[in-house]
Amino acid sequence: MKSVPFKKALSTQNLSHQQLLESLQSLDHVIFLNNNHAPLIGLLAQQYICLSSHQTQIFESHQFNQYVPHSKIHHLNDFLASTSNCNMLTMGFISYDFAAQQQIQLQVKQQPSVFLGQFPHFLSFEKNTWFFNSFDLSAEHIFDSINQLISEHQPITTLSLHQKCTPRWSKNEYSAAFQKVQDYIVAGDCYQINLTQEFTTQAQGHLLSTADQFWTLTNAPYAGYLRIQDFELLSCSPELFIDFEENHKIVTKPIKGTMPRYENPEQDEQSKQTLKNSQKDQAENVMIVDLLRNDLSVYAEIGSVKTPKLFNIESFNQVHHMVSEIEAILKPHIKPFDVLFSALPGGSITGAPKIRAMQIIDELEQAPRGAYCGSMGYFDEEGIGSWNILIRSIQKYQQNVSLWAGGGITIASDCDAEYQECFDKVSAMLDLLNTWHTSE
Repeated sequence: MKSVPFKKALSTQNLSHQQLLESLQSLDHVIFLNNNHAPLIGLLAQQYICLSSHQTQIFESHQFNQYVPHSKIHHLNDFLASTSNCNMLTMGFISYDFAAQQQIQLQVKQQPSVFLGQFPHFLSFEKNTWFFNSFDLSAEHIFDSINQLISEHQPITTLSLHQKCTPRWSKNEYSAAFQKVQDYIVAGDCYQINLTQEFTTQAQGHLLSTADQFWTLTNAPYAGYLRIQDFELLSCSPELFIDFEENHKIVTKPIKGTMPRYENPEQDEQSKQTLKNSQKDQAENVMIVDLLRNDLSVYAEIGSVKTPKLFNIESFNQVHHMVSEIEAILKPHIKPFDVLFSALPGGSITGAPKIRAMQIIDELEQAPRGAYCGSMGYFDEEGIGSWNILIRSIQKYQQNVSLWAGGGITIASDCDAEYQECFDKVSAMLDLLNTWHTSE
């Protein structure tokens, strides 16, 4: 990321990430990216686009924290074209529904499906200090305004669940969907399906009020938060989708294969070794590696697609994951957004072959995923940036709250083990979320 003309330390008074974001609640929108422990916050976009199932809204800044409909840009492609060669960060999220909808017909969740903003101002966290960065001529005035918001920090309305967050499927319903996946595999429709289930509730208050506790619980490298209108998205994702690096290099790290963590060191190590030696998980992982190699090769220099790490085990707070790594060199003049939109949804959360897998997912899951399994991230002015896979993520639209979990189903999968894997991944988050329910 190039240096910016204006950079100055903020007086954050040792506020946590959540408390800092709370200070910015009066702003029209905000986005936080943990960015592999190099946090960024985008605020006061010069222009932004918000897509939902029924409308496209594109706004431009009129004055401080005031936005009007854009006078010149009316479509997503025009908005993306305007991001080229501009001195600002482009940050946002793209939902699974939107990405899949570019290739198949499917149900779409009734909430924002894309938010992308062009940010001449952003905050960066360096050496335990938040800095205000700006490319704008009014940077000093904006800096003072942000500092004032921070100094006036007020807590927000705490999240309150109307009832506990519970799975939409019973065990029998999951088993029926699992068996249909097996039938499709036997019939030759697919090799692998990422079958997931939704946990739902309703709530009032701000999802943001839970953020610090979720981020402490998970310590996820690709965590994040986004607020636009009455939509909040809280990510605790451990999974990188694509890193866009210098010299046109891209890296993707698909996760396929999971075992739970244990407090007992010997039991924990045994769980890790079981995953490392699992032929079933290796087979599942390599299917997705092949799919992603194929996705990236469309834009890559011939011979540049490589797999430097295969079946690597990475340990997170609740689970061990099997993670592989694929890298490639993009052809000259390829636009990063073209690569991102083309490769979404990520193969690790669809299955193979991808298009048929997405059709089967839409048929069997019976509810649109929304932001879950989409991507959240940023590009700088040179096309360098990082985008995650939105797993271990909570979405709140109006009063509707949802959390999802699942896993890859192959011919070698066991129904009980796959069902349990859903809970291995999400039970700690689910238990924490349910602490915001108080029975009367």
